Amino acid sequence: MVQTIINKQNNELAFRLEQFNNLDQFDHLQRKNYYSVILLKSNSFNLKVDFSEYQLNENHIICLSPYQPFMITSKEESSGFILSFHPDFFCTYRHQNEIETEGVLFGNFHGLPFFKLSEEDLFFNLRDQISREMNKDSIAQHEVLVAFLKVFLIESVRLKKKFDKDAVLKFTDRQSEILQNLADAIESNYTTLHTPQEYADMLCVSSRTLAGIVKKYLNQTLTSLITNRIIIAAKRELYLTSKPVKQIAAALGYDDEFYFSRFFKKKVGVSPDIYRKTVGFAKLEKLQAGLL
Repeated sequence: MVQTIINKQNNELAFRLEQFNNLDQFDHLQRKNYYSVILLKSNSFNLKVDFSEYQLNENHIICLSPYQPFMITSKEESSGFILSFHPDFFCTYRHQNEIETEGVLFGNFHGLPFFKLSEEDLFFNLRDQISREMNKDSIAQHEVLVAFLKVFLIESVRLKKKFDKDAVLKFTDRQSEILQNLADAIESNYTTLHTPQEYADMLCVSSRTLAGIVKKYLNQTLTSLITNRIIIAAKRELYLTSKPVKQIAAALGYDDEFYFSRFFKKKVGVSPDIYRKTVGFAKLEKLQAGLL
């Protein structure tokens, strides 16, 4: 069953609830220009997100940002539902003070894009409430759906934080310290330092040791960890502002706008301009100014 609300201004998806009984629609690599939260019930499944691959057991919730490449496959019986929303319907950045979705569910450059589902009934009850509201043709439907979506995301953030905390406990004290120092170093220096060796030197750890810890516990390369943080910052600027790409590139440490655009497209799958046109809020500013 699929329930969809279309944005009447541009005829694109605004909000969708889809229930599924198999993973056929997820068995190939894909990118969507909206957020997706997938609740998946399966004994075992394989998840590919960005350039990482995970073999997971039991039920999980998977959180995907716009244009984040993903694929899900399983030999087991699988079912669940997917909740999708475009930033025009609900802007996670503008509600960041209320709900810490960015950096927890989405855009967590050093975290996992999923968490184990421990409170199944809660999320299925919310799904049913959302479904009933979508069947109505009533006043203030958008406001009601946003309210349900907020509750869904808040509960997801709570469980994801606990999941992340439990995952950290699996590290040794030394490994945990190195990973936290690395995350802090990237957060403070991603606009100026772009190479693994620079961070290894800063932390007084060999680049090989640092890369090994990142690969073992985060299932990423050190290079992807750094570039992920840069891309997250670029997306935010493209998403929320009308700044020229050249200005965004320079602020992130790239003097060559065209090199930066190629770098962004290689990582995201679309150019900065296309990302802004299909995802960003900057187009609203132009609409309001009468430029579109």
